Amino acid sequence: MSRPNVGLAIGIIEAQSDTLDRSDARLEALGYRPEFRREMNLFAVVGMSFTAIGILTGMSSAFQTGLFAGGPLGLFWGWNICALFMFLVALCLAEICSAYPTMGGLYYWVSKMKSDKPVLGYVTGVLYACAMIFTGTSGNLSTALYIASMAEVGTGITLTRVQITAMAWGVNLLSAIINTLGSRGIGTVAQVNVWWTLVGTVILVVTLLVKSPVKNSAAFVFTDLENFTGWGNNGFVVLLGFLQAVYTLEGAETSAQVAEEARNAEWLAPIGIAASIVGSWFIGLIYLLALLFSIQSIPSVQNTSFAIPIAQLYYDAVGSRLALLCLFVVGSCQFLAACTCFTASSRLLYALARDNAIPCKKAFTTLNRFQAPWVGVWLSATIAIIISAAYIGSVVAFNAILSSAAISVMLSYLQPILCRVLWPESMKVKGPFHLGKYSRAINIISALFTVFVCVLVSPILATPSLFNIISVYTTHFDARQCSKHELFHTRHWSRARLDFGQLGVLWALSFQRSSQHRGHAAAD
Repeated sequence: MSRPNVGLAIGIIEAQSDTLDRSDARLEALGYRPEFRREMNLFAVVGMSFTAIGILTGMSSAFQTGLFAGGPLGLFWGWNICALFMFLVALCLAEICSAYPTMGGLYYWVSKMKSDKPVLGYVTGVLYACAMIFTGTSGNLSTALYIASMAEVGTGITLTRVQITAMAWGVNLLSAIINTLGSRGIGTVAQVNVWWTLVGTVILVVTLLVKSPVKNSAAFVFTDLENFTGWGNNGFVVLLGFLQAVYTLEGAETSAQVAEEARNAEWLAPIGIAASIVGSWFIGLIYLLALLFSIQSIPSVQNTSFAIPIAQLYYDAVGSRLALLCLFVVGSCQFLAACTCFTASSRLLYALARDNAIPCKKAFTTLNRFQAPWVGVWLSATIAIIISAAYIGSVVAFNAILSSAAISVMLSYLQPILCRVLWPESMKVKGPFHLGKYSRAINIISALFTVFVCVLVSPILATPSLFNIISVYTTHFDARQCSKHELFHTRHWSRARLDFGQLGVLWALSFQRSSQHRGHAAAD
């Protein structure tokens, strides 16, 4: 009996070896020497994107934005409409990822498809790296805000912004330590988060639906329109509320950032991108319906003193003890999700340095004994700690900085998709995951949707509030410094000045007008 088992084991090892050889050969064909151990399986890769999306945390943290801009009607229909379009965007990115399975991700795809315009790839890389660092910063601060809300629910003690910021610093350090453990460590985190999200969803849904004293009607859940924004055009307000769904579903592309650490990357990475959106769509819908059926008072959520407004919904619906349980479930998921942002940013910094697109190449491409690009990890954490300090002085300024990430991610998605739309022949090879005859149509639809999201908030430009926020913060990526560095060893960047902060500020304004800042200010 032992011989067949030995033969089977040898066959499995040989099959895995063939898969690794094939993935490494593809990477070498793209011009890179394999340097990472391929330790991630399908579950880990899908888990990376699923964790980065953070369905429970994204929906909970941004729930009030859609609630005050469109109400239940906007939340329910916006979720399903935006999820469909985000799935199409994910299919476009997955198709490109299958052809170019490298950790450079969005940046490399654009650079490869438009090698005659390398500045496009560079801008995409810098924009996305900043977006991931800012998103990780925001996620880790949100973890601290969940802890602060738990403290207020459990003890009645309201933490100050200094105390919340100190906790955020600790969370950032813990995220960096986990990422320093390499793909095995972060892969374990991703797999744990998948199971914990599934279990947590059951806990949240059952708790809310069973314990809430009043269950809302179907008419309320599917048709009730709310407008707390101050704008008179309800149609625009509902569309503005759609941004909650877009924000929640960002992050599927994270599978691409670990493509060089995955087995059979040309299949697993694109599957991770697409499957994570489908899973998040379904789980998010169940959780959203539980929230809408169990919410007791919208004005109560609007006027909350808790650091995270969703805490008020839990408190009203299930009482203080079970509210603590709900906050723990979502807060722990928030931390696990934020960890993957530093994974993405550190891998992208590695890829940029590998192509001589940023200085200090040797430092950024150095791997520790856990096969982790530790310099990128700790640089991301250091920047996050510095940015978090802004929360002490001004919640509005802090949110303006971090909200840039939401639009920056969508702009980063737009670059490779536009390359496929404007230059159909730019992707010279196809991977095993491709859309066939539907590819161009899906790319065009995805590009239009992404542009629509980016310009949706443009009417806010006329409001005085935006002018005030812009006077506090405007991000400038000065690409003139790019002329000091080479990309692909042969090309220099042209001088250009790129202002992306104003787009991000629009997102911050939507949070401000929906009273999120009121909840944060209560932590003073």
